[in-house]
Amino acid sequence: MILVQANDIRKSYGTDVILENASLVVQDRERVGLIGVNGAGKSTLLKIIAGEMTHDSGQIHIGKETTVGYLAQHSQIDSNATIWDEMVSVYADLKHLESKIRDLEKKMAEPSVYENETLFQQYSDQYARLSQDFTDQNGYAVDAKVRSILHGLDFPEPMHGRLVNSLSGGQKTRLLLGKHLLTQPNLLILDEPTNYLDIRTLTWLEDYLKNYPGALLMVSHDRYFLDSLITVIYEMERGKTRRWKGNYSAFLEQKAADMAQHQKRFDQQQAEIAKLEDFIQRNIARATTTKRAQSRRKMLDKIERIDRPMLSTEQAHFSFNIDKQSGNEVLKVQDVALGYGEKVLSRDITFEVLRGERIALIGPNGIGKTTLLKAINGKLDPLDGRLKLGANVSVGYFTQQQEDLTPTKTVLNEVWDAYPHLDLTRVRTVLGNFLFSGDDVQKLVSTLSGGERSRVALAKLMLLNANFLILDEPTNHLDLLSKEVLENALDDYPGTLLFISHDRYFVNRLATRVVELSENGVTSYLGNYDDYVEKLEQIAAEQREREALLAASTKSKTGSSTADIPLDDAQARRQADKEQKRIEKKRLERLAKVESRIAEVEEVITTLEEELCLPDIFSNHELALQKNEALQTAKDELDSLMEEWAELEAAGE
Repeated sequence: MILVQANDIRKSYGTDVILENASLVVQDRERVGLIGVNGAGKSTLLKIIAGEMTHDSGQIHIGKETTVGYLAQHSQIDSNATIWDEMVSVYADLKHLESKIRDLEKKMAEPSVYENETLFQQYSDQYARLSQDFTDQNGYAVDAKVRSILHGLDFPEPMHGRLVNSLSGGQKTRLLLGKHLLTQPNLLILDEPTNYLDIRTLTWLEDYLKNYPGALLMVSHDRYFLDSLITVIYEMERGKTRRWKGNYSAFLEQKAADMAQHQKRFDQQQAEIAKLEDFIQRNIARATTTKRAQSRRKMLDKIERIDRPMLSTEQAHFSFNIDKQSGNEVLKVQDVALGYGEKVLSRDITFEVLRGERIALIGPNGIGKTTLLKAINGKLDPLDGRLKLGANVSVGYFTQQQEDLTPTKTVLNEVWDAYPHLDLTRVRTVLGNFLFSGDDVQKLVSTLSGGERSRVALAKLMLLNANFLILDEPTNHLDLLSKEVLENALDDYPGTLLFISHDRYFVNRLATRVVELSENGVTSYLGNYDDYVEKLEQIAAEQREREALLAASTKSKTGSSTADIPLDDAQARRQADKEQKRIEKKRLERLAKVESRIAEVEEVITTLEEELCLPDIFSNHELALQKNEALQTAKDELDSLMEEWAELEAAGE
């Protein structure tokens, strides 16, 4: 059943055409993703479908039984109610019914009623009817539903009594999303629903929407999200739409194959046209062959020309380089506490960053991730502890809101003023690489979109040639193509990375270590996002195993034999045995890696100690200092490895 159908939609602002014959269909329970570069018209089309905006021409047909919920990018609730009351207002009719039931209970408890058999029976019948209606509408589950949605969207129970208008903009958007999830319209339209969500909340939303009973139509630049949820892709390019079956990864494969096939057909036709034109040119003037040439000309005129394949929309292209290499120890964070005034966000934060690492800093919103980056960059002081940058470390800092950009400057002056030693040609070339060409460089920073501001900030960062990049949500406001360009540039970057991102694909591609920030410190996980998830699952499995073994042990002590164990418990034991073997295999693999690394580090220590005895080095104070720092870092790593080795050995006993 078709829920909504948009045909040949056109929308323009003066001479600026946003949509040109754009079409889209969403059927019952379909999961549709609308993709395209920033400015392609995605949000405009969603607003038109949702009835929030008019269109110049074309038709929108929405089914008679279709209910539509629409969450715009910056939608917010303006309400003086509490968070709980605002959410429960979705069930106003059920709450009114519940109130009538409670009133009847009070009346039936009055002596004047229960002593009057006729009146009591009348109220009893009414009470039974209303109670059945309430049960049929699942009224008793209302509070549990609301509590579950609020918990999933990171509104813990102590917040439920807070006034909506006291919340931040991002929190108000999340709350409105929660109301839509409770309402459950047939068609839920979401424009960038992953904005303002941390990884934990994003994962919860993804899992929730997998079981959503209606259809989904969404714009998102989160590839993990699109791959996990979407079954149909509409690509929007140059005001038009094209439908592709499958998720985002399937779309990329299909489009690449389609482009290759289109190019092949175009090349074949061009070769055929060239042959015909050559024949005509050589034979049209000769009396003996002129008729054949004229025949070929007619054939040429009848050919339906294949358009030259259009390359994907213009992309930025850039790379990050360094002027000099840093020391091995890039950053040391020791017993740091973060917060503002009396409010402590996180404490006991201790970790190190070594040269060449790519560390993703994750954790729930409000835990202090951005605060930590600001402290590292000297933008604020930690409440306690010590932050120390290593030798020869030069920092490049990308802020989430691009606070370092000056609104009153032009794009050209914003970059040129930061690097006045560069000539105009070089600055314009760099800006051209970031898609600012012609008069675009004269735009005021204050008039730029979020994506354009990000590109200006990235241009300044690229020119810095820093060897330690600290990035706070660098993919915010970037479309899918721009994200890919940034990933490629950072993948080839020869320096060290510390970044915050809720884009799981971005973390997965770049991270060599994931550091999770909590109220009481950090936990470090080697590998990328998938490795982090696998480790969490392993920890959960080990916990279940311990619980199963404890339960089995308890039964054994009470005299139950294996034969007496119910089938489910026997299966649990077999599963526990299987899990134990897997854990042991992982332990042995890690033990081998640790032992190998210990041997490597010991060799490094031996070499450094020998070098420090050389006259050319111990007589050179600066060089000797670098060697000593490298030696201390190697010894610290060796101590850490030996501790891990001992733990792994003990785990196998």
